Amino acid sequence: MEFWIIFTKLLLLVYIATLAVQTNISNISWVVLAFLVYFCVNITLYICKNNTLKRVLHVLSIGITTAAYLVVDPLFSLLLPISMVELSAGFIGKKVTLLLLSLLPILYMDGALQPIYGLVAVLSFMMFAVTSIYGDKLVKKEAQIDRMRKKLQQLTKQINENTEYIRQSEYTFKLEERNRISQEIHDKIGHSMTGALFQMEAAKRLLGTDQRKATELLQNAINISKEGIENIRLTLKNMKPPTEQVGIHRLKLLFDDFNAKQQFKTVLTHEGNLDLIAPIQWKIIHENVTEALTNAMKYSHATQVSVDLKVLNKIIRVEVKDNGSGSETIKKGLGIIGMEERTATVNGKVIVDSSDGFSVTTLLPIAT
Repeated sequence: MEFWIIFTKLLLLVYIATLAVQTNISNISWVVLAFLVYFCVNITLYICKNNTLKRVLHVLSIGITTAAYLVVDPLFSLLLPISMVELSAGFIGKKVTLLLLSLLPILYMDGALQPIYGLVAVLSFMMFAVTSIYGDKLVKKEAQIDRMRKKLQQLTKQINENTEYIRQSEYTFKLEERNRISQEIHDKIGHSMTGALFQMEAAKRLLGTDQRKATELLQNAINISKEGIENIRLTLKNMKPPTEQVGIHRLKLLFDDFNAKQQFKTVLTHEGNLDLIAPIQWKIIHENVTEALTNAMKYSHATQVSVDLKVLNKIIRVEVKDNGSGSETIKKGLGIIGMEERTATVNGKVIVDSSDGFSVTTLLPIAT
């Protein structure tokens, strides 16, 4: 806002100086002195940050202008309106009152000067009003930006704290799981193996004196070892998640990663018995979907990519489809060729279609 007010004052000074030169004014040295004093006071005014001192300088500027009007040249009165509006704006809220106040000196001026003074007063008021509105909006925008910046900092801090909390939670969960497995091995398998060892040590001592008892102890040790091995098998089985959970969760993690890093949205849907998908098929599905998502990100200009996984009676169907522009011709690059080769290793097939967006469908046979 201050820039345009300064510009207006400079424009008025140039106008006054031009008229002074054209009229061949006799006291040109006083005109120059008035210019310099007015210029220095106003430069100090806009450099100063203290509001009280700024008001004092405003009053001083008006006083210098009035004195120059009375003593040096009447044209200096043209500098009064903008200074009066500036000073009064800090005390008077209504803009109409500011305009009337800036027009007040016209009542005491020579008739020949009144029209040009009135015009300058109105133009100065309009300039001040427009710049004030713009300045107020700018201040509000800056305050809004500051609030948004603080909010962003708070959200960033919360995200960092949540990330740290998740990391600590994962670490704590791993420690608890390791402790549980260790305790389970100790309570079940450790006791069984210790009991079997005691039985075999006792049988070893009785081999020379009581073979029947030694044989009975060895048989007990064999039974205890079998039970321990069975406990190991059950423990490992309970620890290992089902294959279908590993496969679908890997896809979900892949989608979460794409949604977090890319502009477009990815949607995953699935239906059917996921138990029928073999581990090697899950591997092919994951690699093909990753390749298709990467291609969509690079070339499709899409806003959404959907992946539909269906387990039917005889086949597994995985379609990756985007809502991009598609293309009239399909040029198979290394990505699509690699998908076809991977799928062919399990007697599957890849179908590519670009008639409506771009879609890649992987068909895999269900093992019977």
